[in-house]
Amino acid sequence: MTAEQNGDLLEDDSQQENGDQSSHYGAISPQASSEVQEEPLSTYFEDKVPIPESDNECFSFRKLWAFTGPGFLMSIAYLDPGNIESDLQSGATSDFKLLWVLLYATIIGLLLQRLAARLGVVTGMDLAEICNRQYPTVPRMILWLMIELAIIGSDMQEVIGCAIAFNLLSVGRIPLWGGVLITIADTFVFLFLDKYGLRKLELFFGFLITVMAISFGYEYGLVKPDQGEVLKGMFLPYCPNCGPVQLEQAVGIVGAVIMPHNIYLHSALVKSREVDRKNKKEIKEANKYFFIESSIALLVSFVINLFVVAVFAQAFYNKNNMEVNAVCNATGSPHTDLFPLNNGTLEVDIYKGGVVLGCFFGPAALYIWAIGILAAGQSSTMTGTYSGQFVMEGFLNLKWSRFRRVLLTRSIAIVPTFLVAISKDVQHLTGLNDILNVVQSILLPFALIPILAFTSLTSIMNDFANGLVCKVLGSLVILLVCAINLYFVVVYVTALNSVWLYVIATLVSVVYLCFVIYLVSCYKLFERTMCCYLSDSQICLLEQIAIPKM
Repeated sequence: MTAEQNGDLLEDDSQQENGDQSSHYGAISPQASSEVQEEPLSTYFEDKVPIPESDNECFSFRKLWAFTGPGFLMSIAYLDPGNIESDLQSGATSDFKLLWVLLYATIIGLLLQRLAARLGVVTGMDLAEICNRQYPTVPRMILWLMIELAIIGSDMQEVIGCAIAFNLLSVGRIPLWGGVLITIADTFVFLFLDKYGLRKLELFFGFLITVMAISFGYEYGLVKPDQGEVLKGMFLPYCPNCGPVQLEQAVGIVGAVIMPHNIYLHSALVKSREVDRKNKKEIKEANKYFFIESSIALLVSFVINLFVVAVFAQAFYNKNNMEVNAVCNATGSPHTDLFPLNNGTLEVDIYKGGVVLGCFFGPAALYIWAIGILAAGQSSTMTGTYSGQFVMEGFLNLKWSRFRRVLLTRSIAIVPTFLVAISKDVQHLTGLNDILNVVQSILLPFALIPILAFTSLTSIMNDFANGLVCKVLGSLVILLVCAINLYFVVVYVTALNSVWLYVIATLVSVVYLCFVIYLVSCYKLFERTMCCYLSDSQICLLEQIAIPKM
């Protein structure tokens, strides 16, 4: 098949009328499998939610309810313990000054999630599956490993967050490793809730989000932050007297809010709705309702994150260890040893955060905080497992049984987490979250470039390809993320004062940039090529020249 023939085929597809049922509207179609499988490939798609008919062409609440679910599951990644810890550290170290970073990061996240949802709706495939088809073997495997690394980092935050919540609720009786084991067990149980129906699983996630909103909203009402300062921090993109600490915190916020694996997850979750991909009108309608649902979900997540930032900005900004120690000692807290008798600035994480809330506002504040962290950790651990499952299935084209897939994806993320839990206690994990959030930010281009590239190609998205404005804005976001990451690496490595680390960081940065440039160059080639999937092999034609192998 020549490139000209491919172009003719796509031109024919783009000219189909809405009622034409002869082929998919999207330019590419999911791979047909001749093998008879004993069970569906993915646990999440054993049933699909039907979309009701409606006489109202503009808007229907019934249809919005039918499409509601994937966006809220996606939004869990904006509420995991890593985000909560980043929020409280932002408030404690920077007051309300970085609220605008949180707001802008959430808006950028919404635009990226919109692209992910559109890709899944139009093509009927998730981002990992399309990467499997479009990229040569070596870069495809590198991409998979990078996303797996992001999942492992995120999962470590989530599982350790659950373990810390169990430790706080049990007044220290359950150690960190014990909380990890409990989280592993209950995650397996909750993951099989989808056997009772997809909507019941989504309602369970909705319940966990509600628990978080009530828990952190209670803390917000208890502390009563200055509303003027909250609004000022949100809408004035300015950070007076900020330094490296605030810069690291800002990078951490971006890494915590916009997670690379979450883009892969959302592109898969939208496949759970019955959308006729042969009908342009239905695709357009699905894109509209998924965007509305995602907007509502991320608004809720932003408000919850704002609660946490504002609580710690109002109550603990510029507090020193001596002050906190005195208050905890006066209230009879058993955790006064966490705060040394010096004038050093208070450093908090999700564990110390709960302790200081209990010292200043009573035991109820501590336990309600722990319940909110447990809901955040448990829900994000489950969606993290789904992310790992979809990414592994898509990149590696796995056709395993349900139990083997879940066990493998859980094990990849849980093993390093368990090792950390054994070697550390809850009092020595403060710096881990910062590092993991920055790692998430560094890995962002490996999701941003593919999603922007594939949603910009008419050969894949047909009439739903990105316009010029979206392409330009997406490119600017990628450049900004790469620039911030490189600057952070320079600042961080310089502070270590080690020649060998300078050399290693330089080499890693060069490799990192080379791979980013390669992905961008592949997009340029994709723009002028027709990529087909024939006889289970990838054939990418560009005037008889294949995409360069690595």
